[in-house]
Amino acid sequence: MKKLLSMLAAIFITCLMILPAQASSDLDVFISNLNVQAQADLGAFKVRLSTQFGVPAARVDAVMASVKTPGDAYMCFRVGQVASKPIEVVSKEYQVNKGKGWGVIAKNLGIKPGSKEFHDLKKGNFDGNDSDSGKGKGKGKGKGKK
Repeated sequence: MKKLLSMLAAIFITCLMILPAQASSDLDVFISNLNVQAQADLGAFKVRLSTQFGVPAARVDAVMASVKTPGDAYMCFRVGQVASKPIEVVSKEYQVNKGKGWGVIAKNLGIKPGSKEFHDLKKGNFDGNDSDSGKGKGKGKGKGKK
């Protein structure tokens, strides 16, 4: 019985260690995809950043020059948007903690891990459209149902 309990505890602990890595890897994949898009057409990528976040092209260029990758530029703007922080604050936090990852940066800027805002940030959505928006799953009463 003790052997079984210790084995279950080991499996549980392993699962707890794997889940956060999986969550961050989803964001890593998203950022990697952004970098591929930017590499294919940097001009279009910059225009999309400017349009999505409502910032002038010069601001996009300044942020792009201060970060390691185009995906990091996107994340600076996105974290600033979600945390309601100016880009200067986000850029400074990025410079201090870029080696620790975007989860740490987001947390330091007031986005609580596990919160709706944190999950929205991890969704990534480059177009600015919420992937959950639109028609529901048909579980409520609609036209013609009684």
